Amino acid sequence: MAGSTTPKPTPADFPSLDALQQDLPLTVALSGGADSTAMLVACATRWPGRVFAVHVHHGLQQAADSFEAHCVTLCAHHHVPLVVQRVHAAHASGESPEDAARQARYRALADAVKQHWHGQAQHVVLAQHADDQVETLLLALSRGAGLPGLASMPSRLVRDGVTYHRPWLQASGAGLRETLRRLGQAWVEDPTNQDTRYTRNRIRAHVLPVLAATFPAFRDTFARSAAHAAQAQEILQDVAEQDLQTVGDPPHISALQGLSVARQSNVLRHWLVRQKQPPSTAQLHALLAQVKACTTRGHHIDIKVGRGFVRRDGAVLRCYNL
Repeated sequence: MAGSTTPKPTPADFPSLDALQQDLPLTVALSGGADSTAMLVACATRWPGRVFAVHVHHGLQQAADSFEAHCVTLCAHHHVPLVVQRVHAAHASGESPEDAARQARYRALADAVKQHWHGQAQHVVLAQHADDQVETLLLALSRGAGLPGLASMPSRLVRDGVTYHRPWLQASGAGLRETLRRLGQAWVEDPTNQDTRYTRNRIRAHVLPVLAATFPAFRDTFARSAAHAAQAQEILQDVAEQDLQTVGDPPHISALQGLSVARQSNVLRHWLVRQKQPPSTAQLHALLAQVKACTTRGHHIDIKVGRGFVRRDGAVLRCYNL
């Protein structure tokens, strides 16, 4: 922890948090790493007495207890109430460890916000920064993602009644660490961040340095591209909502056939996501082919989508879960 001889943090030490002013009080998602430590210190310095924190203890590695200890000490020093949520984040068969941990983390954050603070602090601040956004965009590109993936991480997201904010998506991760060093503020390092078996860590270790050498402004330009993709996706979402009202829910096959193939694809994907069965690209293409071929009363449609099926039921399509 910072001693009496170290500089006292001020709001000017950190990237702007002006966008959060209207959402007080706030809950900081505090892992104990450099980024979330910087966020906790920045918020507590700017809004003393109006900040809370949640630490999610995954229990997946021996260092987890030291993460918790750091968060307890940090929050006590800055007079920030802290809740520690313990979760079981082991992944199921066929599920990636990263996805399992992320889903468990969101559930734990939502549970903490709803169960504590007497209904306050329904806005949760996440500390992802520009490097995290670039890594997310590169992962999406490597998977051939569409606009939702290329939009990367939104600066604001409402999920399960909780609003999440990422105010530092254009901030430098290296800059945050340099500020913490200057202030004499310690943080904990997650050992898994050095494990290059994880694709994100390989990008961080091998790809970002090359990008920095070749395209020095890549953090800004990549963030701009992600923002353009997010804006375009919002427009497609609006179009899908309008088209779903036209074709109906469940969708009428003849009404679908009256749309262009691009709008059929857009509205069907939107409908299936609402049914909690997001399709793969191959599944959606197969469904579009069947909709096009459905010109007779006896034409059969039975397509696997997500973890369910889409089947023809008379004049409409219906989605069935497994």
